[in-house]
Amino acid sequence: MAQDIVPIELGLPQGDVVTLWAPRWREEGEDWEAFLGDEDDLYGFPDAAHLAAFVRTVDEHDLADHPAWPVVPKLTVEELLPDEEHQYDLVGVPELAAQDPDTWTLDELAGIVAIVRSLADVCELDAVNDVLGAAEGFDLLDQGTLAFTGRDGERRWTELAETIVERWDEVLDAIDEVVATPDVDEPALAVATEELEKLQAEAEEADDDSSEEEEADADADSDEDVEPAPLGFWGEVGIDPVKIITDGSEYYTLRCYLDDAPVFLGKEGKVDVFPSARALGRYIASGEIGDNDLAEVSTWEEVVTKATDGSLEIEVEEDNTYVLQGLGEDIEEGPNAIDPTQLDLAVELLTDTAEWAGDDSVGEALSESESLGWLISFVLRPDPTRLVPSAPFDAEVEAWQKLVNAFEDRLETH
Repeated sequence: MAQDIVPIELGLPQGDVVTLWAPRWREEGEDWEAFLGDEDDLYGFPDAAHLAAFVRTVDEHDLADHPAWPVVPKLTVEELLPDEEHQYDLVGVPELAAQDPDTWTLDELAGIVAIVRSLADVCELDAVNDVLGAAEGFDLLDQGTLAFTGRDGERRWTELAETIVERWDEVLDAIDEVVATPDVDEPALAVATEELEKLQAEAEEADDDSSEEEEADADADSDEDVEPAPLGFWGEVGIDPVKIITDGSEYYTLRCYLDDAPVFLGKEGKVDVFPSARALGRYIASGEIGDNDLAEVSTWEEVVTKATDGSLEIEVEEDNTYVLQGLGEDIEEGPNAIDPTQLDLAVELLTDTAEWAGDDSVGEALSESESLGWLISFVLRPDPTRLVPSAPFDAEVEAWQKLVNAFEDRLETH
C-alpha cells in the first residue's frame, strides 16, 4: 500500500532543514521507507521554496519510484511546508532530557527518536543506532509516563538523560554528515520564493488580526463575571464514570488519572466492567470489590460511602463515552468514512488501558511509521499538505481489530 510523502523539518547543528519523508509502505510484498536524497546523501533545503524548486525540476532521486511521487511535483509551496507534528528539533533534545518525564516531554522526545531511528535505518547510520541502543528508555518512550515512574522508572529516565548528555552529539554529527543541499533551478526557485513570501505576508496579517481579536475578547471578558460551572460529585473526587460500546455489548466502569497516568477500576491489567450503571453502583456498595487500583486514589472512600448509602448517581459524560462499534468497517472504507471524534475517543481508550496495563503494543501499532497509525494520524490531524492514504485498507483493518480484541480480553465482566 502506498503511503504519503510528508514534508518534515529537522533542527540540526547546521540549522533547520526541510526535506521529504516517505513513511513505511508495502510494495510487492516488501516494506520500504525512504527520505528525499540520492545514494549516500540526505537532501536538506533551507526552506520550502528551495524544496519546491527541486521537486518540480529534478526527476532522479531516491523517492522517484515511490507510488505517490507523481503528485509531489504538483504541490504548492504551502503544501510543502512541514506542519508542527513534523518539525523535529534534534538540537533541543538535551534540553528535553533535562526536564521531568511528563506527558508532553515524553511525547515530543518519542517523536524525535522515532524519526531519528528512521534516518538511521534508511541512511545506515550505525553510530546513531549504537547511541539509541545504549539506554532502554529510548525503546519505552511510546509507553508514556508509566515507563518512567517508580524506582525503576526513575532509573530508566536518569540513564536515558545521561546517555543523551554524553552521546547525543554523536547522533547530530552522524546525521549532519549525510545532509547535503543540492543546486536548484534558479527560475523555479524565483517562482517558489514568491509563493513563500506571499504566504508569510498573509500569515503575518492573520497574526495581527488574531491579536486584535484576542485583545477585544480580553476586554469583553473583564467586563463579565462568569460563574464557573459546578464540578459535581465526580469532578470533585477526580474519578470519571466510563461507558464502552463494542459490537453487541455495552459496559460501564470507572477511571481516573494520577499524575497524568490512567488508572481503571480493576487490577493487574484487567478492567472491571458492568452491563449497566446500576450494576456498577451495586457492586461498589456490596463490599465485594476487594483489592483494586482505584483504591489507591485518596477520594475512593467517598465513592464507596455514597454507593453504600444509596446516593451515588453514575452518569457518564459524552467525552467519556467510547464507541468501538463499527470503526473497523469505517476504516475498511477509508478516511472519509471515519468519524474523527469517535476515532479519537476510541484511540484514547485503547491507549489508556494499554498504558495502565503496561502494554506497549498499542503505542507501537499507532506509531506513524505503521500503516494503521499513519491512517489514524491522517484522520485525527487533517492537513491539506498530506496525500490521502489509498485503498485497500486490509492491513489497517487487521491491525485495528487486533487492538480491539486485545482490549476486549482485558475486560472482566461482572
